[in-house]
Amino acid sequence: MSQLKYDVAGIGNALVDVIANADDAFLKSEDIQKGGMTLINAEHADVLYGRMGEAIESSGGSCANTIAGIASLGGKGAFFGKVKDDQLGKVFIHDIKTLGAEFPASVAADGAPTGRCLVLVTPDAQRSMSTFLGAAQNLTPDDIDEEVIKASAITYMEGYLWDQPSAKDAFLKAAKVAREAGRIVSLTLSDSFCVDRFRPEFLKLVKEEVDLLFANEAEILSLYEVDKFEDALERVRSDCKFAALTRSELGAVIVANGDVHIVAAEKVEKVVDTTGAGDLFAAGFLYGLARGYKPDHCGRLGVMAAAEIIGHYGPRPMVSLKDLAAERGL
Repeated sequence: MSQLKYDVAGIGNALVDVIANADDAFLKSEDIQKGGMTLINAEHADVLYGRMGEAIESSGGSCANTIAGIASLGGKGAFFGKVKDDQLGKVFIHDIKTLGAEFPASVAADGAPTGRCLVLVTPDAQRSMSTFLGAAQNLTPDDIDEEVIKASAITYMEGYLWDQPSAKDAFLKAAKVAREAGRIVSLTLSDSFCVDRFRPEFLKLVKEEVDLLFANEAEILSLYEVDKFEDALERVRSDCKFAALTRSELGAVIVANGDVHIVAAEKVEKVVDTTGAGDLFAAGFLYGLARGYKPDHCGRLGVMAAAEIIGHYGPRPMVSLKDLAAERGL
């Protein structure tokens, strides 16, 4: 068995986030689905970008945000994602490497530009995303370094990858390599609309390939097509070894080998922006699991990281999560 070098190897869309405030009227005028993620083309991205107000730009993408959180906790991560050799691509790679994370995937010399996610945050702190995948959609199995997967305690993949056939194949390759190496395979459902698009395939993945599933309440209800959280919980208990289900202000519910652990949410003075909350919850949980912590301890790290991220704009921590965990005795 290969020696462990990384806590987590993440596979996801490499994107630059553009975050701006907006009201519900603006979402309606632009035909944007509130609280969800919609794929758009390059022309639409340019038009919407021009209509957005003052924005914050930072390297993002769901899985990359999680890897950033793991690095902030003091962990070691690697990220597989596709960017172009352009200005935004250089910024993305610089940011990932500055965190101390590896970026083993190749960089495209031509083709689509580096992708962007245009995030509109309404006064209720909900985020609505319009995503131009760009180069990110060209991730292929050849971009997956098998030795990095073998050397990672956990391989973590975002459900958004399922929108692109080549990225889907990269996902399946990594999962196969990880399982053969005796590592943990983890998936986040990413978005309830994403679940709606690929429910049969996700259900098969959860039952046959995934050891650890991440989902929020809307996503897990959508996956099992039930109306009550308790019903979804019973289903996922029989399908997965581990599941980490977030419920906003109700905290999180952790399933571990059939046992259920309830983790209370941390109090936040003001919820500013929920962008990245699920990503950072996953970071805390994954870091804890990779380091051998008990399930409820992993959950507490997750809610701590999520609480930090929703108190400010942007999907990356503004303070050291390692120091924050130390202050809380975690």
